[in-house]
Amino acid sequence: MSVSIPPEAAPAQDRQQWSGQYGFIISAIGSAVGLGNIWRFPGVAYENGGGAFMIPYLVALVTAGIPILFLDYALGHRFRGSPPLAFRRIARWAESLGWFQVMICVFIGIYYAAILAWAASYFYFSFNRKWGDDTVGFLLGEYLKTDGATGGFQALVGGVVGPLAAIWVLAIIIMALGVKKGVERTNAIAIPALVVAFGILVVRALFLPGASEGINALFQPDFAALSKPTVWVAAYAQIFFSLSIAFGIMLTYSSYRKRRSNLTSPGLVVAFANSSFEIMAGLGVFSALAFMSHEAGVPFAEYYGPDGAGGTIKGVGLSFMTFPKVINEMPGGALFGALFFGSLLLAGFTSLLSILQVISGGLQDKFDWSPAKAALVLGVPMAIVSVIGFGTKAGLPNLDTVDKYTNEVGIVFSAVVMVVLVCWVLRRDKELAWHLSTLSTFKVGWIWRCLVGVVSPLALGYILVRTVIDLMQQPYSGYSWTLLNVAGWGSVIISIVAALAFCLVKWRRDPLDFTPYPALDVEEVK
Repeated sequence: MSVSIPPEAAPAQDRQQWSGQYGFIISAIGSAVGLGNIWRFPGVAYENGGGAFMIPYLVALVTAGIPILFLDYALGHRFRGSPPLAFRRIARWAESLGWFQVMICVFIGIYYAAILAWAASYFYFSFNRKWGDDTVGFLLGEYLKTDGATGGFQALVGGVVGPLAAIWVLAIIIMALGVKKGVERTNAIAIPALVVAFGILVVRALFLPGASEGINALFQPDFAALSKPTVWVAAYAQIFFSLSIAFGIMLTYSSYRKRRSNLTSPGLVVAFANSSFEIMAGLGVFSALAFMSHEAGVPFAEYYGPDGAGGTIKGVGLSFMTFPKVINEMPGGALFGALFFGSLLLAGFTSLLSILQVISGGLQDKFDWSPAKAALVLGVPMAIVSVIGFGTKAGLPNLDTVDKYTNEVGIVFSAVVMVVLVCWVLRRDKELAWHLSTLSTFKVGWIWRCLVGVVSPLALGYILVRTVIDLMQQPYSGYSWTLLNVAGWGSVIISIVAALAFCLVKWRRDPLDFTPYPALDVEEVK
């Protein structure tokens, strides 16, 4: 396929833009570095070969993570729009994929805010260690008041509703300020603060008694694990989920970049900054966990094994059950707790803003709304649903289920459809490779096209099929088919139906009234 160079085009006068390359990079890092970097990566690495896991992890980063990140950048920048607008400009019927990505962000944003509310509460609790000695009982009983709830709609929990409402008010205000004054300025403050706070935490953890045993447990290689398909699936899943790719975020963020913008080099910075933070999180988390096993006089593998007394080592259990135990035992625990939960809050909040920007961008493009109007229209209903669904006694099981289905079914489905659509159905991969190379100092060519069009859909397709089969054969986490698992599949189905419905709504402006950014001399790119 040959690529024609369109005539010079003036950039859209009313489209928001980042202040510059630093503003984009710091915001993209803010999106990529989230809760999963702190509470998911260390546990996944430990369970899948330790140091040997870094081999499939790096392979997944190079063969799927970075290539799809570049694809998101190219789509957003070349077609200058949020997912619905960008895909609409590629093909009329492709708009539905864009709205599907928007709907995935709606579901993620609704429950993601609840986790931030918990983190905010525990930041406050850490100063007097309110959770006491029974950290599990405190979380499930006194704080979340689950009372054995298995999902659905239950009574509101005041201790959760308050901070949850505050998170939404703050998020709506920042979104209303727009990309440059709201999202970028917040990230410019939050990300350096996150690096400093978490850096102090990691350094402190490394000097705890027994810390070396945790580092050895995390990075000691088990090369036999490399022969297991599940380890490779875990590596691709971790890279995919942690980079915020293929569900609209990086596509939307790149649409706000200026005309003369280097795309691939900042992408490499974002990708490796994200991975570096994950490794740093592994060092800090496992050093702290090893301190607990050292104090108990039990080897790390036994203390945090299936039948050990240490607790879970990833997810909600790590952050809100296991880590409070560590804070109780360590010197200066109150400060350590404040740093840990403060880091969770900062990392999660910047990611929440990126999720909401996908939705806001879609509404602004479709209905010609201002950022303030879009923030209110999306924020108020989402806040209400968030409180009703996740500020109740059933908040934890509701969150656990929606997170499983939206991430491991919805996002992966979106990714597979996107790469197949762009590379095989519409055959736009060569055009996008040209766009990336024309604008960037780091060039891409047939290798990138092969990784995006062949390797990525095969790897992600396998993950999707495997996940769907597992969920169809066995209800997730033991929840009944008649309740939460039906709701989990319902979130995916609702996203599809809503995406098709949004396509029927008329655009306030002609979406095809634009010209893709033309070719530029490399010397012009800043």
